[in-house]
Amino acid sequence: MIRTIFILILGVLITILLACSISAYHSNKPMGKSVGVLSLVVIPPLFGNIIIIAATTNWFSAVGQYIYHIGMDMIMFALIGFTYNYCRIDNRSLKGFHLYSRFLYALLTVDIVQLLLNPIVGHAFNLQEIEAYGRAYFVMIPHLGMKYHRIICYSCVFLATFVFLYMSVTVPRIYRERYAVILISLVIGTLWRTVYVFSRAPIDRSMLGLAACGILIFYFCIYYRPVRLLDSMLANIVSEMDEAIFLFDLDGKCIWVNEPGKEMVKVYDGNFDQVLINLKEFIGDIEGIPEKRHVDYSIDSNAGVKYYTLEKNSCFENTGKVHGSYLKVRDVTDEKLKIEDEFYTYNHDMLTGLYTKEYLYEKVSDRIAKGDTDNFCIAYIDVRDFKIVNDVFGRSFGDFALCTMAEWIREHAGNTSIYGRMGGDSFGVFLPKSGVKQDELENDLANFVIRRGDKEYHIVIHMGFCDIEEVDDVSILFDRAHLAIAAIKDEFKQHLAFYESSMREKVKYSQDISAQLGTAIRENQIVPYLQPIVDTDGKIVGAEALARWIHPTQGFMNPGSFIPIFEENGMIVDVDKHIWRTACKILDSWKATHPEKFISVNISPKDFFLTDVLADIKDFAEEFDINPQNLRIEVTETSMMSNTDGRMKILEDFRKNDFIVEMDDFGSGYSSLNMLKDMPVDVLKIDMKFLGKTEDQERANKIVKNVIRLSDDLGILSLTEGVETEEQFEMLKQMGCMLFQGFYFSKPVPLKDFEGMIS
Repeated sequence: MIRTIFILILGVLITILLACSISAYHSNKPMGKSVGVLSLVVIPPLFGNIIIIAATTNWFSAVGQYIYHIGMDMIMFALIGFTYNYCRIDNRSLKGFHLYSRFLYALLTVDIVQLLLNPIVGHAFNLQEIEAYGRAYFVMIPHLGMKYHRIICYSCVFLATFVFLYMSVTVPRIYRERYAVILISLVIGTLWRTVYVFSRAPIDRSMLGLAACGILIFYFCIYYRPVRLLDSMLANIVSEMDEAIFLFDLDGKCIWVNEPGKEMVKVYDGNFDQVLINLKEFIGDIEGIPEKRHVDYSIDSNAGVKYYTLEKNSCFENTGKVHGSYLKVRDVTDEKLKIEDEFYTYNHDMLTGLYTKEYLYEKVSDRIAKGDTDNFCIAYIDVRDFKIVNDVFGRSFGDFALCTMAEWIREHAGNTSIYGRMGGDSFGVFLPKSGVKQDELENDLANFVIRRGDKEYHIVIHMGFCDIEEVDDVSILFDRAHLAIAAIKDEFKQHLAFYESSMREKVKYSQDISAQLGTAIRENQIVPYLQPIVDTDGKIVGAEALARWIHPTQGFMNPGSFIPIFEENGMIVDVDKHIWRTACKILDSWKATHPEKFISVNISPKDFFLTDVLADIKDFAEEFDINPQNLRIEVTETSMMSNTDGRMKILEDFRKNDFIVEMDDFGSGYSSLNMLKDMPVDVLKIDMKFLGKTEDQERANKIVKNVIRLSDDLGILSLTEGVETEEQFEMLKQMGCMLFQGFYFSKPVPLKDFEGMIS
């Protein structure tokens, strides 16, 4: 009897599901086909259970088991597809769903295959005959294959459950019900199925839950609309909106107002007539507010200015007739003030409160565009060596110094000026020419002292000025004013400079020369000129390599026209490397003819910063396989003033690699004797400035003589450079000097001329 009842119930459910499937498939709903397929694939497991319940033989029950379990796999296929479409996975942040679903599809396919192989292998299940409800009943005894089947089916259900749970939590409340109901039905169906598996009851009652779940999904996807919930939520949304909402009938009477609206007009007792009166006092004529347009409105009160936006719209019936209107009043004071604050923050320097560079350019450009700029000029203000202030006194004192400068600019610029911080320790000003009083400015800047507590520091400030001309970019004017400062950057007593067109030509020349350097090196336009170095007999023993540029159009270029430029921009490193390598190449060519001759090459201070001088020179020496003692390394005393320990180490490494190290320009600095006791050098080049014009020539001679004697006592070879007369040569020989260099013997000459001199 019980079996018959279950068969009839399952038959009815199959009929209902078939009807649902046909109805869903032929509906015009977006989810129709997915729901139709899902409803349809629920039928095979139900039909399989009918066969199992009605079976009187083992093989007939087995057929039902296969239909039932393979049907469950089909449900899992359909469930994953349904979940994908229903939850619109493509538009959600569930990127892993595609990967997991493909993986599960593959596992489901394997499951179907292994179930079909069970009659042969017997690995999934077998049937055991028992007595149930008064007659024989065949129950399934699960094996490993059936455990695999259940794991895969549960995995699919868990994936779908997780997605619906995620949607239920993350979507807005108004949409939550459409996911929550399906989630609940999946959870109940899964739990019901789990209870059956563990109870091992003869008849699978969980099929009723499976069928109910399919019918429920059909209903919610195709027919159900949560109208009451929607209306309730819409009412709550409007009531809880931050905007004040006022509803009016066709006669213009107020019929409803939300809580923010009541607070705005100060009416709390539901007196809608008073609401309208107070509203008109608050914003004026309501009828004059245009429809479907935002209107800005502000009120100046004791609490400050309040800003609002007004929006008025009509309400329509389904027939299109107007049956009322509503007014939305939004307080945008915080947003307005926030925008103003952000605008200020974006356009003003946070430390000094002055304009940023970009906003300064914009404001000056606007002023120039309006004309009347003949009486104005551009000023660029720069602090020299401001890093020292931060290093010595700390960042806080440095910030105070910048703020003090900003305040000084405010006081002196005037109302018609525009000023801002260009960045770091520099400022820019657009100011009247009448405000440029040179004597007063020079006096102010000469005595600009920063005082804070017991700390005091005199900062050196330079100002460059530029007249306003028609240019496409106002930044060019500030660049010109900044360029003017370059003329006085090493001055401490002069603080003002004015831009001249010659400065621009100088910069242009510098840029042009720098741009040609790469080609000049590749084409060997830059070559070493060799200045002879002689011994006491006047015999040439070596030379110093000095860079010279033989330009294809300008001819021989004075070193002073390009060396200082490359020293300043750091490109001297490329020049020096070229000369080092060329010197090694010359020494290689002398191996057979002049193996005892040496060449001295210079290392500039920038080389220590920008390249590994030891590694580079070693590489060149190894490339041409020359004796390191024939390539002498010249460093200036001033290049050793910074990072002394590190550079001493480099010179010591040169000596360890058999290079001879020379100190050039000895005597031109201020701490030569102090450094000499520690400096690892082999040759001391004495500057002939010692023997220049002086009131006490005899005293100068004694100094040179003792320097030569000192170098001899230290085991350092002495070389005097700048020898210009025979008298100097003879005197230096008598003093004990061993090597000589200067115009008396020869100026720097090309390689061919030098080799001719040797011959």
